[in-house]
Amino acid sequence: MSRRIRSIMALTLALALLVSVMGLGGCKSTDESTDETDSTSVEGGTFNFYISEPAFIDPYNLQESEGTQVGQAVFDSLVAFDPLTSEVVPAAAETWEPNEDGSVWTFHLVPGATFHDGSPVTAADFKYAWERICNPVNESEVSYHLAVVKGFDEMQDGTATELSGVKAIDDETLEVTLQYPFADFAYVVGHPALAPVPMALVESDAAAFSEKPIGNGPFMMAEPWNHDQYIKVVKYADYYGDLPKIDGVDFKIFTDQDTAYLEFQAGNVDFVQIPTGQIQSTIDEYGESPDGYTVNPGEQVSLGGEQAIYYLLMNNIDPVLKDVKVRQALSLAINRQAICDTVFEGTRVPASSIVPPGIVGQTDGDWQYAKYDVEEAKKVLADAGYADGVGLPVIKLEYNTGSGHEDILQLVQNDLKAVGIESELVGTEWAQYLDKLTEKTYQVGRLGWIADYPIMDNFLYPLFLSTSADNYSNFNDATVDTKLSEARQAVDEADRLAMYQDISKSVGDQASVIPMFYYRHTRVASDRVNNGIFSPNGLFYFDGVTLTQ
Repeated sequence: MSRRIRSIMALTLALALLVSVMGLGGCKSTDESTDETDSTSVEGGTFNFYISEPAFIDPYNLQESEGTQVGQAVFDSLVAFDPLTSEVVPAAAETWEPNEDGSVWTFHLVPGATFHDGSPVTAADFKYAWERICNPVNESEVSYHLAVVKGFDEMQDGTATELSGVKAIDDETLEVTLQYPFADFAYVVGHPALAPVPMALVESDAAAFSEKPIGNGPFMMAEPWNHDQYIKVVKYADYYGDLPKIDGVDFKIFTDQDTAYLEFQAGNVDFVQIPTGQIQSTIDEYGESPDGYTVNPGEQVSLGGEQAIYYLLMNNIDPVLKDVKVRQALSLAINRQAICDTVFEGTRVPASSIVPPGIVGQTDGDWQYAKYDVEEAKKVLADAGYADGVGLPVIKLEYNTGSGHEDILQLVQNDLKAVGIESELVGTEWAQYLDKLTEKTYQVGRLGWIADYPIMDNFLYPLFLSTSADNYSNFNDATVDTKLSEARQAVDEADRLAMYQDISKSVGDQASVIPMFYYRHTRVASDRVNNGIFSPNGLFYFDGVTLTQ
């Protein structure tokens, strides 16, 4: 999901964004060093890509990995991220610059870019798209991306109908004024949800647009979304950047990864998740990618680290789980290493922080209760008044079905039982599961958080700010809220990172959620795929891929 995601890649320091980037030109980037493909590959063909049923593919609510995978193919935001280094690169904006303190950002759009209906992409389209996200009537769950923009609060409380900080200076110049200096803002505008949308089409039929969005990216929708079956996109011939080398992508929707993998083995799918227990055998059969991200024939298994965390939510307002000691006991009771070894054949690493490795400023081990200690778990549980679990109600462990999470939760269930905590598993289809999280009707659930952009703020602000729509744990700490705001305003990078590190430790001390393990890719491509890149942020980049015909 979420996403998504990641890892061992060296990332551009955020403070560098306050230095001139006027020298960055061009359009959406591909890595020229990987342009060479297998000699039998040719341009054309359709890439068959496995996804689960998305929640949304319309940018106003791109909130999880499946929908975002489609969205980033159909839409371009102002900037993008290099698929291997995660560096910020031009996309719909060819250049941009902040003012001296990073409180005002000016983006210069690529001249001549068009939407898939042929209409021009203008700065006003970005302003409209962002205000659509911030309009409470639309119930967007990703509006937090724009919380730093001047006018956001007024739109949220209904006292304004536009973002006063967003101005279309002319068709090709977008000026964004923030509520406070934010040196990391150039990362934020790279999220696919912040892409432009054509106002006339949305206003004429919003429902139809959500089923067949008209974007400005390298691929366009071939037909409306066929729910639970497929989403088809084809190359947009008038794309402003380098045209994709394939004709299109069929996003094939399956309810579970085992079925998708069988279709892969039958030659009907080109990229899938590897099912539980089959990682090593898949490597043996198809070969492993040397860098973990780039797949080619004979090097088809992607195991690269991701900018992502798998964690267990605990509903902090639940009558039982509002007790911090109960939450601490649950976290201490779980043998994360055993889960990584048993379910993922040692390809994943236990998490001891909510922020994954590869994110600048991350400090492993800063969550003191994110470790396995049975005796300490029993002691803390007794301190909470539930010695040996006596008197503690059965805890519901909830998850979305069809993606292998039941295997993980069964091991968690066994670990909890070992310290006296009884639990039951409750599985629900993805969309309904998200509803439970939103409606706060769960006790313990699972979730994966994929970096929207590769900065510490993205793992702390949306997940733990008390008013964030993504704060599914319902964690509420006024001091943390204040510190998050202060960290965003810190221009000095060293100061900013130190502040985020302090926030992470504070949230961890309260065992607000349970970090489980850091994600790694477990995907495999067919031998048709040449120069395919599945990036650290959990998105496949279709721009430079070719297919053996």
